[in-house]
Amino acid sequence: MQKKAKSVYEDLRVDISRAKSAAVGAADGLTPGEFHEIEPRVARLHATLTKERKDKKYGFYDLYKDKVAFDGVKDVACHFSEMGFKNLVVLGIGGSALGITALHTALGDPYRNLRGRKARDGRPRLFVMDNIDPVTFKTMMHVCKPEKTLYNVISKSGGTAETIAQLMIVVDMLEKKLGAGAVKDHLVVTTSPRGEKAPKSLLHPVADAYDLVSFDIPLNVGGRFSVFSPVGMFPAAMLGMDLDAMVAGCAAMDKQCSRASLTDNPAYLRAAVQYLMDVRKGKVMSVMMPYADGLRDVADWYRQLWAESLGKKFDLEGKKEVFTGQTPIKALGVTDQHSQVQLYREGPNNKLFTILEVKRFSASLRIPDVLPQVKGLDYLRNATMNKLMAAELRGTLDALKMSHRPVIRVILPALNAYTVAQVLYMLEVETAMAGCLYHVDAFNQPGVEEGKIIARKLMGGDR
Repeated sequence: MQKKAKSVYEDLRVDISRAKSAAVGAADGLTPGEFHEIEPRVARLHATLTKERKDKKYGFYDLYKDKVAFDGVKDVACHFSEMGFKNLVVLGIGGSALGITALHTALGDPYRNLRGRKARDGRPRLFVMDNIDPVTFKTMMHVCKPEKTLYNVISKSGGTAETIAQLMIVVDMLEKKLGAGAVKDHLVVTTSPRGEKAPKSLLHPVADAYDLVSFDIPLNVGGRFSVFSPVGMFPAAMLGMDLDAMVAGCAAMDKQCSRASLTDNPAYLRAAVQYLMDVRKGKVMSVMMPYADGLRDVADWYRQLWAESLGKKFDLEGKKEVFTGQTPIKALGVTDQHSQVQLYREGPNNKLFTILEVKRFSASLRIPDVLPQVKGLDYLRNATMNKLMAAELRGTLDALKMSHRPVIRVILPALNAYTVAQVLYMLEVETAMAGCLYHVDAFNQPGVEEGKIIARKLMGGDR
Protein backbone atom coordinates (compact mmCIF):
# COMPACT_ATOMS: atom_id res chain seq x y z
CA MET A 1 0.00 0.00 0.00
CA GLN A 2 1.41 3.36 -1.03
CA LYS A 3 1.99 5.80 1.82
CA LYS A 4 0.18 9.10 1.65
CA ALA A 5 2.56 11.98 1.00
CA LYS A 6 3.03 14.23 4.00
CA SER A 7 1.88 17.81 3.49
CA VAL A 8 4.64 20.39 3.31
CA TYR A 9 2.46 22.61 5.48
CA GLU A 10 1.58 22.22 9.14
CA ASP A 11 -1.70 23.50 10.54
CA LEU A 12 -2.12 25.72 13.56
CA ARG A 13 -3.86 24.42 16.66
CA VAL A 14 -6.32 26.04 19.09
CA ASP A 15 -6.20 24.95 22.74
CA ILE A 16 -8.96 26.17 25.09
CA SER A 17 -8.07 23.94 28.05
CA ARG A 18 -6.92 26.92 30.12
CA ALA A 19 -10.28 28.63 29.58
CA LYS A 20 -12.24 25.77 31.09
CA SER A 21 -13.61 25.55 34.62
CA ALA A 22 -11.25 22.67 35.34
CA ALA A 23 -8.33 25.07 34.93
CA VAL A 24 -9.56 28.36 36.40
CA GLY A 25 -12.75 27.48 38.27
CA ALA A 26 -16.42 27.70 37.33
CA ALA A 27 -16.64 31.43 38.13
CA ASP A 28 -14.05 32.26 35.47
CA GLY A 29 -13.93 29.23 33.19
CA LEU A 30 -16.47 27.51 31.00
CA THR A 31 -18.16 24.39 32.27
CA PRO A 32 -19.03 21.28 30.21
CA GLY A 33 -22.69 22.19 30.68
CA GLU A 34 -22.19 25.63 29.12
CA PHE A 35 -20.51 24.08 26.08
CA HIS A 36 -23.28 21.50 25.80
CA GLU A 37 -25.89 24.26 25.99
CA ILE A 38 -24.43 26.40 23.20
CA GLU A 39 -23.58 23.58 20.76
CA PRO A 40 -27.01 23.31 19.10
CA ARG A 41 -27.21 27.09 18.76
CA VAL A 42 -23.84 27.17 16.99
CA ALA A 43 -25.03 24.39 14.67
CA ARG A 44 -28.15 26.40 13.76
CA LEU A 45 -26.14 29.56 13.17
CA HIS A 46 -23.69 27.57 11.05
CA ALA A 47 -26.57 26.71 8.74
CA THR A 48 -27.46 30.40 8.49
CA LEU A 49 -23.89 31.43 7.72
CA THR A 50 -23.53 28.62 5.18
CA LYS A 51 -26.65 29.79 3.35
CA GLU A 52 -25.52 33.42 3.41
CA ARG A 53 -22.16 32.37 2.01
CA LYS A 54 -23.84 30.37 -0.74
CA ASP A 55 -26.04 33.37 -1.52
CA LYS A 56 -22.88 35.51 -1.68
CA LYS A 57 -24.11 37.87 0.99
CA TYR A 58 -20.59 37.95 2.39
CA GLY A 59 -17.68 37.40 0.04
CA PHE A 60 -14.67 37.19 2.35
CA TYR A 61 -14.98 33.41 2.67
CA ASP A 62 -14.13 32.78 -0.98
CA LEU A 63 -11.61 35.50 -1.82
CA TYR A 64 -8.78 32.97 -1.83
CA LYS A 65 -10.59 31.00 -4.57
CA ASP A 66 -10.58 33.92 -7.02
CA LYS A 67 -7.83 32.74 -9.34
CA VAL A 68 -8.48 35.57 -11.79
CA ALA A 69 -7.89 38.17 -9.07
CA PHE A 70 -4.75 36.44 -7.80
CA ASP A 71 -3.34 36.03 -11.30
CA GLY A 72 -4.13 39.68 -11.95
CA VAL A 73 -2.23 40.99 -8.93
CA LYS A 74 0.71 38.73 -9.76
CA ASP A 75 0.85 39.96 -13.36
CA VAL A 76 0.61 43.63 -12.42
CA ALA A 77 3.15 43.19 -9.64
CA CYS A 78 5.53 41.59 -12.15
CA HIS A 79 5.04 44.54 -14.52
CA PHE A 80 5.77 47.17 -11.89
CA SER A 81 8.60 45.15 -10.36
CA GLU A 82 10.40 45.32 -13.69
CA MET A 83 10.33 49.10 -13.40
CA GLY A 84 12.65 48.90 -10.41
CA PHE A 85 10.75 50.91 -7.83
CA LYS A 86 12.58 51.45 -4.57
CA ASN A 87 9.43 52.19 -2.55
CA LEU A 88 5.82 51.03 -2.39
CA VAL A 89 3.59 53.50 -0.56
CA VAL A 90 0.09 52.36 0.43
CA LEU A 91 -2.43 55.17 0.82
CA GLY A 92 -5.27 53.87 2.95
CA ILE A 93 -6.66 53.64 6.45
CA GLY A 94 -8.29 50.96 8.61
CA GLY A 95 -8.95 47.77 6.67
CA SER A 96 -7.07 49.18 3.69
CA ALA A 97 -3.87 49.33 5.72
CA LEU A 98 -3.91 46.94 8.68
CA GLY A 99 -3.91 43.71 6.66
CA ILE A 100 -0.81 44.39 4.60
CA THR A 101 0.91 45.82 7.69
CA ALA A 102 0.25 42.55 9.55
CA LEU A 103 1.53 40.49 6.62
CA HIS A 104 4.63 42.65 6.20
CA THR A 105 5.55 42.37 9.87
CA ALA A 106 4.85 38.64 10.02
CA LEU A 107 6.51 37.54 6.80
CA GLY A 108 9.31 40.02 6.27
CA ASP A 109 12.70 40.68 7.75
CA PRO A 110 12.03 42.91 10.79
CA TYR A 111 14.53 45.44 9.43
CA ARG A 112 13.61 44.94 5.80
CA ASN A 113 13.20 48.64 4.99
CA LEU A 114 16.74 49.30 6.21
CA ARG A 115 18.28 46.64 3.95
CA GLY A 116 19.78 47.32 0.56
CA ARG A 117 17.94 46.44 -2.62
CA LYS A 118 19.92 43.22 -3.12
CA ALA A 119 19.06 41.99 0.38
CA ARG A 120 15.39 42.67 -0.44
CA ASP A 121 15.65 40.55 -3.61
CA GLY A 122 15.05 43.68 -5.66
CA ARG A 123 11.69 44.29 -4.00
CA PRO A 124 10.60 47.75 -2.82
CA ARG A 125 10.47 49.02 0.72
CA LEU A 126 6.97 49.34 2.15
CA PHE A 127 5.43 52.44 3.69
CA VAL A 128 1.81 52.19 4.83
CA MET A 129 0.32 55.64 5.33
CA ASP A 130 -2.54 54.75 7.63
CA ASN A 131 -2.99 58.18 9.19
CA ILE A 132 -3.07 61.84 8.24
CA ASP A 133 -0.45 63.18 10.62
CA PRO A 134 1.12 65.94 8.48
CA VAL A 135 4.60 65.43 9.94
CA THR A 136 4.65 61.72 9.13
CA PHE A 137 3.24 62.15 5.65
CA LYS A 138 5.51 65.03 4.68
CA THR A 139 8.54 63.11 5.95
CA MET A 140 7.51 60.11 3.83
CA MET A 141 7.43 62.39 0.78
CA HIS A 142 11.03 63.42 1.42
CA VAL A 143 12.20 59.86 2.13
CA CYS A 144 10.38 58.33 -0.86
CA LYS A 145 11.41 60.17 -4.00
CA PRO A 146 8.47 60.15 -6.43
CA GLU A 147 10.50 58.95 -9.41
CA LYS A 148 11.43 55.81 -7.43
CA THR A 149 8.05 55.22 -5.78
CA LEU A 150 4.88 53.35 -6.68
CA TYR A 151 1.74 54.48 -4.85
CA ASN A 152 -1.27 52.22 -4.25
CA VAL A 153 -4.38 54.15 -3.22
CA ILE A 154 -6.99 51.91 -1.55
CA SER A 155 -10.56 52.95 -0.80
CA LYS A 156 -13.72 51.03 -1.64
CA SER A 157 -15.87 54.14 -1.97
CA GLY A 158 -13.07 56.44 -3.04
CA GLY A 159 -14.60 58.96 -0.68
CA THR A 160 -12.61 58.23 2.46
CA ALA A 161 -11.54 61.75 3.42
CA GLU A 162 -8.17 60.74 4.85
CA THR A 163 -7.22 58.62 1.83
CA ILE A 164 -8.45 61.06 -0.80
CA ALA A 165 -6.51 63.87 0.91
CA GLN A 166 -3.37 61.76 0.74
CA LEU A 167 -4.04 61.04 -2.92
CA MET A 168 -4.56 64.70 -3.78
CA ILE A 169 -1.19 65.56 -2.27
CA VAL A 170 0.56 62.70 -4.09
CA VAL A 171 -1.02 63.46 -7.49
CA ASP A 172 -0.08 67.12 -7.17
CA MET A 173 3.50 66.15 -6.37
CA LEU A 174 3.71 63.65 -9.26
CA GLU A 175 2.33 66.15 -11.76
CA LYS A 176 4.71 68.89 -10.66
CA LYS A 177 7.83 66.75 -10.45
CA LEU A 178 7.29 64.13 -13.13
CA GLY A 179 4.50 65.48 -15.32
CA ALA A 180 0.86 64.43 -15.66
CA GLY A 181 1.77 61.76 -18.21
CA ALA A 182 3.93 59.94 -15.68
CA VAL A 183 1.18 59.49 -13.10
CA LYS A 184 -0.01 56.21 -14.67
CA ASP A 185 3.44 54.69 -14.10
CA HIS A 186 3.46 55.56 -10.40
CA LEU A 187 -0.11 55.07 -9.19
CA VAL A 188 -2.35 52.01 -8.83
CA VAL A 189 -5.98 52.18 -7.70
CA THR A 190 -7.83 49.60 -5.59
CA THR A 191 -11.52 50.39 -5.24
CA SER A 192 -15.06 49.11 -5.86
CA PRO A 193 -15.89 47.52 -9.23
CA ARG A 194 -17.67 49.29 -12.04
CA GLY A 195 -21.13 48.24 -13.13
CA GLU A 196 -24.78 49.22 -13.19
CA LYS A 197 -25.45 47.71 -9.77
CA ALA A 198 -22.24 48.99 -8.22
CA PRO A 199 -22.09 52.42 -6.58
CA LYS A 200 -19.63 54.58 -8.47
CA SER A 201 -16.35 55.10 -6.66
CA LEU A 202 -14.85 58.58 -6.56
CA LEU A 203 -11.63 56.90 -7.67
CA HIS A 204 -13.12 55.78 -10.99
CA PRO A 205 -12.79 59.21 -12.66
CA VAL A 206 -9.25 59.46 -11.28
CA ALA A 207 -8.37 56.12 -12.84
CA ASP A 208 -9.94 57.22 -16.14
CA ALA A 209 -8.21 60.59 -16.21
CA TYR A 210 -4.73 59.11 -15.76
CA ASP A 211 -5.31 55.70 -17.40
CA LEU A 212 -4.42 53.89 -14.18
CA VAL A 213 -4.27 50.19 -13.44
CA SER A 214 -7.23 49.47 -11.19
CA PHE A 215 -8.12 46.52 -8.95
CA ASP A 216 -11.61 45.67 -7.72
CA ILE A 217 -12.75 45.18 -4.13
CA PRO A 218 -15.84 42.93 -4.31
CA LEU A 219 -19.01 44.70 -3.24
CA ASN A 220 -19.80 42.02 -0.66
CA VAL A 221 -16.42 42.37 1.09
CA GLY A 222 -15.91 45.01 3.77
CA GLY A 223 -12.56 46.65 4.42
CA ARG A 224 -11.68 44.76 7.60
CA PHE A 225 -12.40 41.46 5.80
CA SER A 226 -10.48 42.36 2.64
CA VAL A 227 -6.91 41.22 3.30
CA PHE A 228 -7.16 38.33 0.81
CA SER A 229 -8.55 40.60 -1.93
CA PRO A 230 -6.26 42.86 -4.01
CA VAL A 231 -6.32 45.22 -1.01
CA GLY A 232 -3.75 43.02 0.68
CA MET A 233 -2.61 40.73 -2.12
CA PHE A 234 -1.29 43.33 -4.57
CA PRO A 235 1.11 44.90 -2.06
CA ALA A 236 1.97 41.38 -0.89
CA ALA A 237 2.81 40.36 -4.46
CA MET A 238 4.93 43.50 -4.92
CA LEU A 239 6.91 42.51 -1.83
CA GLY A 240 7.46 38.97 -3.08
CA MET A 241 5.30 37.17 -0.53
CA ASP A 242 4.18 33.61 -1.23
CA LEU A 243 0.59 34.12 -2.35
CA ASP A 244 0.19 30.44 -3.25
CA ALA A 245 1.04 29.45 0.32
CA MET A 246 -1.53 31.94 1.59
CA VAL A 247 -4.16 30.42 -0.68
CA ALA A 248 -3.26 26.98 0.65
CA GLY A 249 -3.51 28.23 4.23
CA CYS A 250 -6.92 29.76 3.60
CA ALA A 251 -8.13 26.56 1.91
CA ALA A 252 -6.99 24.37 4.80
CA MET A 253 -8.60 26.63 7.39
CA ASP A 254 -11.76 26.97 5.29
CA LYS A 255 -12.07 23.18 5.38
CA GLN A 256 -11.96 23.23 9.18
CA CYS A 257 -14.24 26.27 9.43
CA SER A 258 -16.88 24.64 7.21
CA ARG A 259 -17.66 22.07 9.92
CA ALA A 260 -20.81 22.56 11.98
CA SER A 261 -19.27 20.85 15.00
CA LEU A 262 -18.23 23.27 17.73
CA THR A 263 -15.26 21.16 18.79
CA ASP A 264 -14.01 20.48 15.25
CA ASN A 265 -14.23 24.09 14.03
CA PRO A 266 -11.53 26.31 15.59
CA ALA A 267 -13.25 29.55 14.53
CA TYR A 268 -16.60 28.54 16.03
CA LEU A 269 -14.90 27.22 19.15
CA ARG A 270 -13.12 30.54 19.71
CA ALA A 271 -16.29 32.51 18.94
CA ALA A 272 -18.30 30.49 21.44
CA VAL A 273 -15.64 30.84 24.14
CA GLN A 274 -15.35 34.60 23.61
CA TYR A 275 -19.12 35.07 23.62
CA LEU A 276 -19.74 32.95 26.71
CA MET A 277 -16.85 34.54 28.56
CA ASP A 278 -18.40 37.94 27.91
CA VAL A 279 -22.06 37.26 28.66
CA ARG A 280 -21.63 34.58 31.36
CA LYS A 281 -18.31 35.35 33.07
CA GLY A 282 -17.99 39.11 32.77
CA LYS A 283 -14.87 38.98 30.58
CA VAL A 284 -15.66 42.20 28.73
CA MET A 285 -12.13 42.60 27.37
CA SER A 286 -10.31 40.37 24.88
CA VAL A 287 -6.51 40.56 25.06
CA MET A 288 -4.45 39.21 22.17
CA MET A 289 -0.85 38.66 23.21
CA PRO A 290 1.54 37.19 20.62
CA TYR A 291 4.84 35.72 21.77
CA ALA A 292 6.61 36.67 18.56
CA ASP A 293 7.45 40.14 17.27
CA GLY A 294 6.30 39.03 13.83
CA LEU A 295 2.72 38.65 15.06
CA ARG A 296 2.38 41.96 16.88
CA ASP A 297 0.53 43.60 13.99
CA VAL A 298 -1.82 40.62 13.65
CA ALA A 299 -3.03 41.72 17.08
CA ASP A 300 -3.43 45.26 15.72
CA TRP A 301 -5.43 43.94 12.74
CA TYR A 302 -7.55 41.87 15.13
CA ARG A 303 -8.42 44.93 17.22
CA GLN A 304 -10.21 46.58 14.31
CA LEU A 305 -11.88 43.34 13.23
CA TRP A 306 -13.29 42.55 16.67
CA ALA A 307 -14.15 46.10 17.76
CA GLU A 308 -15.75 47.38 14.56
CA SER A 309 -17.64 44.16 13.89
CA LEU A 310 -19.13 43.51 17.33
CA GLY A 311 -19.32 46.89 19.04
CA LYS A 312 -22.97 47.58 18.23
CA LYS A 313 -25.74 49.61 19.84
CA PHE A 314 -28.63 47.81 18.13
CA ASP A 315 -29.47 44.18 17.45
CA LEU A 316 -29.64 42.60 14.00
CA GLU A 317 -33.12 43.98 13.34
CA GLY A 318 -31.98 47.47 14.30
CA LYS A 319 -34.70 47.92 16.91
CA LYS A 320 -33.47 46.71 20.30
CA GLU A 321 -30.60 48.44 22.08
CA VAL A 322 -28.00 45.81 23.05
CA PHE A 323 -24.64 47.61 23.42
CA THR A 324 -22.60 44.51 22.61
CA GLY A 325 -18.92 43.86 22.13
CA GLN A 326 -15.76 43.06 24.03
CA THR A 327 -12.97 45.63 24.07
CA PRO A 328 -9.99 44.17 22.16
CA ILE A 329 -6.56 44.88 23.63
CA LYS A 330 -3.18 44.45 21.98
CA ALA A 331 -0.24 43.18 24.02
CA LEU A 332 3.14 41.63 23.18
CA GLY A 333 5.05 38.89 24.95
CA VAL A 334 7.59 39.08 26.48
CA THR A 335 7.58 42.91 26.43
CA ASP A 336 4.26 43.38 28.22
CA GLN A 337 5.10 40.96 31.01
CA HIS A 338 6.94 44.01 32.31
CA SER A 339 3.97 46.34 31.99
CA GLN A 340 0.47 45.00 31.43
CA VAL A 341 0.71 41.57 33.07
CA GLN A 342 0.73 43.13 36.54
CA LEU A 343 -2.76 44.48 35.78
CA TYR A 344 -3.82 41.27 34.07
CA ARG A 345 -2.98 39.12 37.10
CA GLU A 346 -3.94 41.37 40.00
CA GLY A 347 -6.36 43.87 38.48
CA PRO A 348 -10.02 43.28 37.59
CA ASN A 349 -10.67 39.71 36.45
CA ASN A 350 -12.64 40.87 33.42
CA LYS A 351 -10.41 39.71 30.56
CA LEU A 352 -10.04 36.71 28.29
CA PHE A 353 -6.56 36.16 26.86
CA THR A 354 -5.52 34.82 23.48
CA ILE A 355 -1.85 33.83 23.42
CA LEU A 356 -0.34 33.42 19.94
CA GLU A 357 2.60 31.03 20.06
CA VAL A 358 5.23 30.03 17.50
CA LYS A 359 6.75 26.63 18.18
CA ARG A 360 9.74 26.96 15.84
CA PHE A 361 11.31 30.33 15.10
CA SER A 362 13.19 30.75 11.82
CA ALA A 363 16.38 31.57 13.74
CA SER A 364 18.07 30.31 16.89
CA LEU A 365 20.37 32.41 19.06
CA ARG A 366 22.68 31.00 21.75
CA ILE A 367 23.34 32.91 24.94
CA PRO A 368 27.14 32.74 25.40
CA ASP A 369 28.99 31.74 28.55
CA VAL A 370 30.34 35.18 29.46
CA LEU A 371 30.21 37.66 32.36
CA PRO A 372 31.82 35.24 34.85
CA GLN A 373 32.03 38.07 37.38
CA VAL A 374 28.22 38.08 37.66
CA LYS A 375 26.94 35.29 39.87
CA GLY A 376 23.67 33.50 39.39
CA LEU A 377 23.61 33.46 35.57
CA ASP A 378 24.22 29.74 35.10
CA TYR A 379 20.57 29.22 34.09
CA LEU A 380 21.22 31.44 31.05
CA ARG A 381 24.73 30.37 30.05
CA ASN A 382 24.79 28.29 26.85
CA ALA A 383 20.99 28.27 26.69
CA THR A 384 19.21 29.87 23.74
CA MET A 385 17.04 32.93 23.44
CA ASN A 386 14.44 30.58 21.95
CA LYS A 387 14.36 28.51 25.14
CA LEU A 388 14.11 31.66 27.25
CA MET A 389 11.17 32.91 25.17
CA ALA A 390 9.41 29.55 25.61
CA ALA A 391 10.03 29.64 29.35
CA GLU A 392 8.70 33.19 29.63
CA LEU A 393 5.58 32.19 27.68
CA ARG A 394 4.96 29.18 29.92
CA GLY A 395 5.58 31.35 32.96
CA THR A 396 2.88 33.79 31.86
CA LEU A 397 0.44 30.97 31.10
CA ASP A 398 0.91 29.39 34.50
CA ALA A 399 0.85 32.73 36.34
CA LEU A 400 -2.44 33.66 34.65
CA LYS A 401 -3.85 30.27 35.58
CA MET A 402 -2.85 30.79 39.24
CA SER A 403 -4.84 34.04 39.16
CA HIS A 404 -7.87 32.28 37.57
CA ARG A 405 -7.45 34.18 34.31
CA PRO A 406 -8.82 32.23 31.29
CA VAL A 407 -6.58 31.75 28.24
CA ILE A 408 -7.02 30.48 24.68
CA ARG A 409 -3.79 29.32 23.04
CA VAL A 410 -3.33 29.59 19.26
CA ILE A 411 -0.26 27.55 18.41
CA LEU A 412 1.53 28.03 15.10
CA PRO A 413 4.09 25.34 14.24
CA ALA A 414 6.11 28.01 12.42
CA LEU A 415 5.64 31.55 11.20
CA ASN A 416 5.13 31.54 7.44
CA ALA A 417 2.65 32.57 4.74
CA TYR A 418 0.59 29.42 5.22
CA THR A 419 0.12 29.70 8.99
CA VAL A 420 -0.39 33.47 9.01
CA ALA A 421 -3.13 33.08 6.38
CA GLN A 422 -4.70 30.42 8.58
CA VAL A 423 -4.75 32.78 11.57
CA LEU A 424 -6.33 35.65 9.64
CA TYR A 425 -8.92 33.46 7.95
CA MET A 426 -9.86 31.79 11.23
CA LEU A 427 -10.31 35.14 12.97
CA GLU A 428 -12.54 36.40 10.15
CA VAL A 429 -14.85 33.36 10.38
CA GLU A 430 -14.77 33.58 14.17
CA THR A 431 -15.98 37.17 13.96
CA ALA A 432 -18.82 36.22 11.63
CA MET A 433 -20.00 33.53 14.07
CA ALA A 434 -19.58 35.87 17.05
CA GLY A 435 -21.83 38.40 15.31
CA CYS A 436 -24.50 35.70 15.02
CA LEU A 437 -24.13 34.75 18.68
CA TYR A 438 -24.49 38.37 19.77
CA HIS A 439 -27.30 38.77 17.21
CA VAL A 440 -25.78 41.89 15.65
CA ASP A 441 -24.61 42.87 12.18
CA ALA A 442 -20.89 42.11 12.17
CA PHE A 443 -20.43 43.68 8.73
CA ASN A 444 -21.46 47.30 9.23
CA GLN A 445 -20.00 50.20 11.23
CA PRO A 446 -22.61 52.92 11.77
CA GLY A 447 -20.74 54.38 14.73
CA VAL A 448 -17.72 55.06 12.55
CA GLU A 449 -19.78 56.64 9.78
CA GLU A 450 -21.27 59.27 12.08
CA GLY A 451 -17.84 60.58 13.02
CA LYS A 452 -16.92 60.82 9.34
CA ILE A 453 -20.05 62.83 8.59
CA ILE A 454 -19.29 65.27 11.40
CA ALA A 455 -15.68 65.69 10.25
CA ARG A 456 -16.78 66.32 6.68
CA LYS A 457 -19.17 69.05 7.80
CA LEU A 458 -16.45 70.65 9.92
CA MET A 459 -14.30 70.82 6.79
CA GLY A 460 -17.06 72.60 4.92
CA GLY A 461 -18.53 69.70 2.99
CA ASP A 462 -22.23 68.79 2.58
CA ARG A 463 -23.64 71.75 4.47
